[in-house]
Amino acid sequence: MFHHVKELQFNVRVSEPDPRFAALLLEQFGGGNGELKAAMQYFVQAFGARRPYPDKYDLLMDIATEEFSHLEIVGATIQLLLQGINGELKNAADNSELMETLKGKAAKEDYIHHAMMHPEFLVHSGGGPMLTNCQGVPWTGAYVNANNDLSVDLRSDIAAESRAKITYEYLMKFTDDPYVKETLTFLMTREIAHYQMFEAALATIQPNFPPGVLQGDPRYSNKYFNMSDTNKVRGPWNEGLSTQLQEEWQYIDNPEQCVHETQGLCDVKPEGTERTLKSVKELDAELSELRSTEVNAATSKGKTQWNSYAESENGHGR
Repeated sequence: MFHHVKELQFNVRVSEPDPRFAALLLEQFGGGNGELKAAMQYFVQAFGARRPYPDKYDLLMDIATEEFSHLEIVGATIQLLLQGINGELKNAADNSELMETLKGKAAKEDYIHHAMMHPEFLVHSGGGPMLTNCQGVPWTGAYVNANNDLSVDLRSDIAAESRAKITYEYLMKFTDDPYVKETLTFLMTREIAHYQMFEAALATIQPNFPPGVLQGDPRYSNKYFNMSDTNKVRGPWNEGLSTQLQEEWQYIDNPEQCVHETQGLCDVKPEGTERTLKSVKELDAELSELRSTEVNAATSKGKTQWNSYAESENGHGR
């Protein structure tokens, strides 16, 4: 269940109204890297983790709930930045303060283009936040990434926190309001905190690379294909040992020639690695058994229910 506390997690303040920045801030209200996306992503991911990984379920639900709190903070900031507009739009008098500032067609067009940058505030929401990004594109569930494999989902979450962090960093360049910057700094910092939480959670799942169960073919896992006609550029991504599998990178200088000589890479043999096709198949079977056991062990047979309620004195559940 959810229980709403009326106080915000962070004290939102603004120095003065700023409709232009309110429009930009919509990116974190209803955009692809915003707080609603994060909240829904972690919320959806949590369902599949509840039985086999109850500790990760707790983590995902806690952070999802905090993201809803952050959505509330962003919405409150937008509302304060738009203060005065809502009331003026409700004033039907021709001599209202807003109308006085918009004498003539040119002034009205200038207000919409320069002062608002987002006319939906005027004609749709009446001066309140909307579930769109800063260009007016509606929020969509397509933003949410949930694959029901924790090693995959947690990597998506680490990336999501990274994108949200940099978005806040960019947003701060477009406001001079110290109070708004204070709020954005708080939100940005929580993205850094969440990044580390997800990273730590991923480290507790062993093995967690490669993501999922299947290990990958050792004939191709350490090949680097030089797909450029420019000078060869070497680095730790194509020489030395690979970061996870600790295999020696095999630099294929002429991919076209390699493809022809190996019948479309079908005749390639593992090089620079101790892994073999046989060992990979054995590990596939071993990890498949481990993961399925984890899930099945947490699944009850017969009648099931989400919560376990303490029984009352007469033996009946509450």
